[in-house]
Amino acid sequence: MRTEPSPGNLPAREHLPAGNAGTPVLDVVIPVYNEEKDLQPCVLRLREHLARTFPYAFRITIADNASTDTTPLVAARLEAEMPEVRAFRLEQKGRGRALRTVWSASDAPVLAYMDVDLSTDLNALLPLVAPLISGHSDLAIGSRLARSSRVVRGAKREFISRTYNLILRGSLQARFSDAQCGFKAIRRDVAQVLLPLVEDTGWFFDTEMLVLAERAGLRIHEVPVDWVDDPDSTVHIVRTATDDLKGVWRVGRALATGSLALDRLARPFGDDPRDREISDVPKGLARQLVGFCVVGGLSTLFYLLLYSGFRTFSGSQVANALALLVSAVANTAANRRLTFGVRGRGGAVKHQAQGLVVFGIGLALTSGSLAALNAATNDPAHSTELAVLIAANLAATVLRFLLFRAWVFPDRRDESPSTVVASHTPAVPAGPASPVYATAQRSPYSTTPEPYGSASAPYGTTAYGSTPYGTTHSPHDHQTWGDATMQLQPVRPNDHDPRDAR
Repeated sequence: MRTEPSPGNLPAREHLPAGNAGTPVLDVVIPVYNEEKDLQPCVLRLREHLARTFPYAFRITIADNASTDTTPLVAARLEAEMPEVRAFRLEQKGRGRALRTVWSASDAPVLAYMDVDLSTDLNALLPLVAPLISGHSDLAIGSRLARSSRVVRGAKREFISRTYNLILRGSLQARFSDAQCGFKAIRRDVAQVLLPLVEDTGWFFDTEMLVLAERAGLRIHEVPVDWVDDPDSTVHIVRTATDDLKGVWRVGRALATGSLALDRLARPFGDDPRDREISDVPKGLARQLVGFCVVGGLSTLFYLLLYSGFRTFSGSQVANALALLVSAVANTAANRRLTFGVRGRGGAVKHQAQGLVVFGIGLALTSGSLAALNAATNDPAHSTELAVLIAANLAATVLRFLLFRAWVFPDRRDESPSTVVASHTPAVPAGPASPVYATAQRSPYSTTPEPYGSASAPYGTTAYGSTPYGTTHSPHDHQTWGDATMQLQPVRPNDHDPRDAR
């Protein structure tokens, strides 16, 4: 069944046509620190592989993290000898700082990075970036923990890697399989909006980027890789693990308190079927039901434990009221954040007050059930009381969900203008025949990276003059990436047709 896209939907994602129009499609960054021996073999091998297998123009960027050996000289020599290589020098250490700096200044529409030891087999590079070039995905990562990956490494690193990813799954609800593999890629338009939200400048940088991207609803593509451990790696395992755990705590706390405005970033990059208006299908109902059931199950256990504790020093009615009151406050807070996605403190008091009204209804149901039980028998067993309360709570739970969805946390997205980020429009002459994609209001995370060749970013000579990201244009404004930029074309000629519900 074909449906009409809702007004305000972004256009279908764009892909890049093969060919060389002056600006590289892919910019591969190699962060290095005191790698004078490995740098040249790495760059030569990577350049040969890209020239042989990659059908687009590319660039290799050496990001020197304040090396103290001859690494800067090796990088400068490689830049002078090969036109596809650029060297960038940072005076401060930090892999995350290097990636943020180079990615923010790059004019390539697809950005990637890999470790200088080339532990990951390069045959995975094209599968890594292909979904980004086609517009299918927003980020891509190499995974050493996928079923079809082939990995050679010691038991110590294997244990640490799997333990770390289990920590991410348990604490931050991460669904990607491998956060630490040094083989990742991101679309430039995504990076421009996502990078300002990432605080870490070290090894936790890409983990934080992936967690925020996943929470924002962006699509992450995983590629199984062949990976061989580098026995000469200079990574300090204990210090890196400590910094990563601190980062997990910081990001988890920010997500729990709602201090990250991820709702402004959610799904801005292309047509998302979840944004379409389909009659008789409530938005987010399945996800809300799952979240509500999980929260409800935990709340019921919490309530029963409280009731059993209060019952030791009070009557059944008092114990029930106290247990229900405490569990109701916790239930409302959990459903507010996890089930209905309301972040921040705005409206929290009102929501709790409405939740107490819902609590009153539940209290009436459970208290009435206890009253009926006491009327039926003078001294009911404790197990019988619990069974009656469970049945009453199930009925109250159904009613609570309906009231939460319709009254406490109604979906008001259609009542306020949405904040989305504009997609790049094709750099073609304005005219009646050229497809013009609609853009929305400016994102608060709009950034304008400094072009290569500026005083503060002496990266090279290529300059790009893109319009500030997310700006609203008139129908005849066309956003470009500079004088010599590869044009973005629709995947199919009719992708801009509003009748196409792809």
